[in-house]
Amino acid sequence: MQWMTFSLVLPCFNEAQNIRATVRDVTSWMSSRSIHGHVIVVNDGSTDGTALEIQKLSKEFPHLIVCTHPENRGYGAALLTGLNAATDELMGFMDSDGQFDPEDFGLLLPHLSSVPFVTGRRRHRADPLMRKLNAKLFGVLSFLVLGIWVRDVNCAMKVWKREIWTAIRPRLSTGALVNAEMFLRMKRENIQWEQVDVRHLARKFGVQTGANLAVIVRMFRELFRLRFSR
Repeated sequence: MQWMTFSLVLPCFNEAQNIRATVRDVTSWMSSRSIHGHVIVVNDGSTDGTALEIQKLSKEFPHLIVCTHPENRGYGAALLTGLNAATDELMGFMDSDGQFDPEDFGLLLPHLSSVPFVTGRRRHRADPLMRKLNAKLFGVLSFLVLGIWVRDVNCAMKVWKREIWTAIRPRLSTGALVNAEMFLRMKRENIQWEQVDVRHLARKFGVQTGANLAVIVRMFRELFRLRFSR
């Protein structure tokens, strides 16, 4: 299915060694598929050389949109900043750590002919055992507390039609719970979605922050706030 424009958000925190390759891969994929739109990079208060790399990329790719948080505000906040800057017919996001291949958006996009939202599922997750166990625990908690069951709810490869953004836009989550809140709002609005298997690659550079204690505590706090929200 051919779409005219696509805004793809790349949130990043301390990804100086990954962001250049990710942006180049995304722009190359969009160009090869004649997909017009924007790549939106959100620097979430990085303390390494990420800002400098993004500055260089903005000169190399004039249509790159750059958003910056002076201080780290969290994964969800970074996504929202980028998605709120999106203006195209389709919206989506992907992590900037090199663990996803933008070519796999080609697997998701055709399903938008039948549903307004498509999410990936990391079929063979290339992460340490503890991170995989944390993900399973989070999936169970999402079901028990929020009543939503999504395999790999936090898969960072999603795309949807802009027309549903107002309905599914997270309002409470600024951290790791942002994905779960989107699915909860889709459930409440009776919005249909589909899931498609995507590849997951081993991280080559940098350090993952998803298992950070502060991130986990924030997730639990937001989880129960969301449970009792209307």
